[in-house]
Amino acid sequence: MRHGTQHADLATAELETALRGGPFHIALRAAIAARGLPLQRVQHHLSRYGVKVGVTSLSYWQQGARRPQRPESLRAVRALEEILQLPDESLIRLLAKAEEQSVPDRSSGHSYRALVEASGVLERLLDELDSPLESGLHTLGHHECVRIGAQRELVGRESHHIVRAHKEGVDRYMAIHHGDPGCAPERMAVHALENCRTGRVRWHQETGVLVAELLFDTRLRAGDTYLFRYGFDDGTAGASSEYVRGFSFAGGQYALQVRFTGETLPVRCHRFTQHSAAAPRSGRQELTLSGHHGSVHLVEPRVRSGILGIEWAWG
Repeated sequence: MRHGTQHADLATAELETALRGGPFHIALRAAIAARGLPLQRVQHHLSRYGVKVGVTSLSYWQQGARRPQRPESLRAVRALEEILQLPDESLIRLLAKAEEQSVPDRSSGHSYRALVEASGVLERLLDELDSPLESGLHTLGHHECVRIGAQRELVGRESHHIVRAHKEGVDRYMAIHHGDPGCAPERMAVHALENCRTGRVRWHQETGVLVAELLFDTRLRAGDTYLFRYGFDDGTAGASSEYVRGFSFAGGQYALQVRFTGETLPVRCHRFTQHSAAAPRSGRQELTLSGHHGSVHLVEPRVRSGILGIEWAWG
């Protein structure tokens, strides 16, 4: 009995040390050991949170062979904090610290830490709106048009969305907008343009995340398709140099058009992909800017999980 108590005390002490200083994989391994859970049980608990992670991935994470990076994986880390009875944000902070140490600073866009924080904020905003992470909808097609104004700012964007329900009774969609650094989400506006109406709206000042509930005109049955349009007015931040879209799941066509409405046009535009927010950008291809209409676009016939976007350079 005494030996068991000493072992538990040692495991608890190791866990406290690992949570203070990291690294992430050591803290995760110590937390799992302190709770005495085999990886199969951890996986089972995660599935009850609606998160699917393989035992192999969990093993890699606690060995340090891989780090969770995709949105679904970040949701798993937050669930693990609860399952393993850890303080809120304890593993997420260590994960963000590890990524920042291994990834060079990028001047444009959102940092990995900002994206991690936004991921957590988004989950809390969705909780406020009683919306599960799994919406019950698959995207069949999504056409986005982003407008850049005369002051090089992100003026706003419009989305034409086609979805199919894979659950009974779905009657809404949660539209998410993540403004550029320095934006003011309380000054943004949401527009329900076709086959939907605006419900509740929530935002978070520091991360610039805004979530809008779009209510459908009907309650969908499993297998039903639905088409709707909506938009966001922004224009609250400084000069914009990119627009990115993250995809948690593969499937569906995605088209992104960026329209420049000022007299000054970018000197270069490229499309790019990223496996995750912390991964280097790859698949960079130059895009031809239409001088007459002042726009560029990309089309992805079937998206893969990860990040897709367009970046541009001002002269």
